Amino acid sequence: MLDRIEITKSLVPYKFDISLADEIFTITVNYNASADMFTLTLEKNGEIICYGEPLVYGVPLWHDSYVCGKYPELEIIPIDESGDMNSVTFDNLNRTVYLSVNNMGDANE
Repeated sequence: MLDRIEITKSLVPYKFDISLADEIFTITVNYNASADMFTLTLEKNGEIICYGEPLVYGVPLWHDSYVCGKYPELEIIPIDESGDMNSVTFDNLNRTVYLSVNNMGDANE
């Protein structure tokens, strides 16, 4: 089982600080009810690194904009470890689909 980042849906929109790979980041969580989509904004040292990254099932966060030294040096991917789900929705986030953190390399191992 991978580590998980819990999203408190009852607080959305909200922000929290988190230690990822020994660095402190601030994540802002938003939800678009029309699209049934969560987005995350990532900050480091008060600077926005990525604004409004959508949570897409099976796709690592920040995969298309990653810059070494600026982003967390680990993979965070929204997945259902049981394999039953194939999308991220308000209903299944933190029930079956979790933001899973791979601290040891490739999440597909």
